[in-house]
Amino acid sequence: MAEMEKVALITGGGRGMGEAIARELHAQGYKLALMSPSESCEKLAAELGGVASRGVAEKAEDIQAIFDLTMKTYGRIDAVVNHTGHPPKGDLLDISDEDWTLGSDMMILSLVRMARLVTPVMLKQGKGAFVNITTFAAYEPSLVFPVSCTYRAAAGAFAKLYSDRYAADNIRMNCILPGFIDSLDHKPGTAEKVPMKRLGQVEEIAKTASFLLSDGAGYITGQNIRVDGGITRHV
Repeated sequence: MAEMEKVALITGGGRGMGEAIARELHAQGYKLALMSPSESCEKLAAELGGVASRGVAEKAEDIQAIFDLTMKTYGRIDAVVNHTGHPPKGDLLDISDEDWTLGSDMMILSLVRMARLVTPVMLKQGKGAFVNITTFAAYEPSLVFPVSCTYRAAAGAFAKLYSDRYAADNIRMNCILPGFIDSLDHKPGTAEKVPMKRLGQVEEIAKTASFLLSDGAGYITGQNIRVDGGITRHV
């Protein structure tokens, strides 16, 4: 009997790291369901033989829509990559309540809402894996990214709590903490701050995500994996 085709649901899956992860998982044999705010997810899905739904992670109805489309199309979900854009920035106490709330919806409630929908599916299947894309600054907070640092750290805590709850059910959740990656335009000299003296490549993030979703990482859960060229000092 042929092995069941694996299905991956990716948010922020139209460009940058999300696109690279989609291409890598496609190469590994996954069927894809992609979500992004623009038509980029639709174009990529068409190219890779998947399905797509425009939406943003901070809206519960958009997460529901991509989940529903995935289940209607494939009937299963083996892997989820939670990837979002960047939340508002600003001077620490000048950031509005609305922007803090947006950050929470984007980076924490998106994880909770996705997990609520997908976990029952994975429980029926007997296994599954999540990867959350956060930031190298989650545990070395920077005043340049106050909202991101605060809620990305919380994402790591949620991943640990989720892994405690569902590890025995063979459902895993880990976070990838990217450093300065070539998906963005960085200020001149940024690469010199990195011990490797270069920016990371989106393909390197994609390879790490693919590994963490694979059976080869079957004993890894609740972890924060830094893919940052050594820039963080955390031991």
